[in-house]
Amino acid sequence: MNCKNIGIYGKITLFYLKYIGKLMASREIYYKERRFTISYDIINPSKQEVIVILHGWGSNKEIMKQAFKNTLGEYKHIYIDMAGFGKSSIEMALKTTDYALIMKEFLNLLDVKYNTIMGHSFGGKVATLMNSKNLVLLSSSGILVPKPFGVKLKIFSTKILKSLGLGAISNIFKSKDVDGMSQNMYTTFKNVVNEEFEHNFNNSKSRTLLFWGKNDTATPLWTAKKIDNLIENSNLYPLDGDHFFFLNHSEFISNTITKEFKK
Repeated sequence: MNCKNIGIYGKITLFYLKYIGKLMASREIYYKERRFTISYDIINPSKQEVIVILHGWGSNKEIMKQAFKNTLGEYKHIYIDMAGFGKSSIEMALKTTDYALIMKEFLNLLDVKYNTIMGHSFGGKVATLMNSKNLVLLSSSGILVPKPFGVKLKIFSTKILKSLGLGAISNIFKSKDVDGMSQNMYTTFKNVVNEEFEHNFNNSKSRTLLFWGKNDTATPLWTAKKIDNLIENSNLYPLDGDHFFFLNHSEFISNTITKEFKK
């Protein structure tokens, strides 16, 4: 490429990609006649093989970059803020299937061909529905965990208060996960939090690696073992830590991905 003909902004972009090795941007897509702005980052943009990396509920792409940006050097990393999180917009209430379709449409818009998707927590459910050749689940949600008695009591109390016309008072019992949410996000949360997802794991044909925190209380280790049994071609790796265990095990996770998916 002749740098003399591309102008100052083109030169800045080339310098940025060559020496910093990442690209931050956003794109607009249309889904069900609604316009969504999707924010994303690309690391190692010159690489051909792609890994798509999705965050969990209430999180964003930054925590995933913190863990993996200096690993998986043979992959082009695509980190995405899913709709309603980080810097991405949400224009309607969604279900997990909608998130998967939005991600597929977005990656198609970028003309990205991917074989590997990694998802943490809620992002694991979305990744599972995208039917990639290779799948990495980090403490994925999707198996319903029995609610503690205190939570059941809050739900019961909320229903009673609403039946008495005291819905405003019932807001004090809302989960911390919904603090500050828009109506679209709150409805989305209700859509995805208690959905039955076992059949999706059972139907998955992806080569799957499961990495899990041994002390995870949000998605306990027993749920990992259940998912491992549901997905035919999978391996489970329990690791020390809680729901965000991967922040301390990114090297092991990355090395295992390379070893298993490069066979």
